[in-house]
Amino acid sequence: MTAPIRTGLIGYGLSGARFHAPLLAAEPAFSLAAVATRKASEVARDWPGARVLSQDELLAEPSLELVIIATPNDSHAALAERALLAGKHVVVEKPFTLDSADALRLDALARERGRCLTVFHNRRWDGDFLTVRQLLEQGRLGRLFSFESHFDRFRPQVKARWKEDDVPGGGTLWDLGSHLIDQALQLFGMPESITADLGRQRTGARATDWFHLLLRYGELRVLLHSGSVVHEPWPRFVLQGEAEAWSKYGLDPQEEQLGAGLRPGMAGWGIEPPERSGRMSHGGIVPGLPGRYEAFYRQLAVAIAGEGPVPVTAESAAQVIRVIEAAERSAREGRRIPLPG
Repeated sequence: MTAPIRTGLIGYGLSGARFHAPLLAAEPAFSLAAVATRKASEVARDWPGARVLSQDELLAEPSLELVIIATPNDSHAALAERALLAGKHVVVEKPFTLDSADALRLDALARERGRCLTVFHNRRWDGDFLTVRQLLEQGRLGRLFSFESHFDRFRPQVKARWKEDDVPGGGTLWDLGSHLIDQALQLFGMPESITADLGRQRTGARATDWFHLLLRYGELRVLLHSGSVVHEPWPRFVLQGEAEAWSKYGLDPQEEQLGAGLRPGMAGWGIEPPERSGRMSHGGIVPGLPGRYEAFYRQLAVAIAGEGPVPVTAESAAQVIRVIEAAERSAREGRRIPLPG
């Protein structure tokens, strides 16, 4: 039997503690051997078998084969480069980098070093997104004219945390927008152009907390939107086709389930309640597919063994950064920005 892949996790905030560590533990091919964090007591409570190290110690630890980077966005590129140069396979939390040139450079470095480099775009495995993909592949809506995707919240108070600060990589466009953009690119590829409106709406807002993106694909229009003071949520998805339309409310349940202690393989994992199922315009409920975040690390184990591709390529994650850069330019200059493929 092959020994588990010894893994080090840098960062034990929301991403590291809620997503990466539990999902890693659910996949027998991996073992969480070390964590770099100031939250030593939390690691000791949650993962008593893991050592708590400094970032430098973790990156230099020869027994670690894989390093997961779950730190603030502006540190991703530098830490990923150091991990690759240390001979590690690397997982980077989204957004991959804050510069598309850095993303492509890291992709080239990983290929040069023969290491796996992947980005945690976990919402490719949201159940509702998997359902959308299936509907389009089956052609049930006919020719598609519009695709609308919302990630709204009711968070009227600005919190004292880096994600809401006016720092590189702060704000909801880099946070939630990277999810919505990645999903759109997975379905439709790079758009011909983008028009963006970014706002700071809440009292004391220090970074983008509202965005509206229009991506053009010939006759198809893709709208990606997020607001932070939304009392009455919009549908999560609305698809308008020539033959049918489909819409649904509510977010995929896996993040909430992980926070409640549910894990892959447990009863109810990844399954939305029936009332959240999407509906066709001409009547009829479409039962949603179950979400499966565990597929990310399962596929990564296959890739590290040299038996398949990484779950998310660095190249595809770099395209997300290109679109975010174009969105910021569009909002700054007040015009449509072309995006050649």
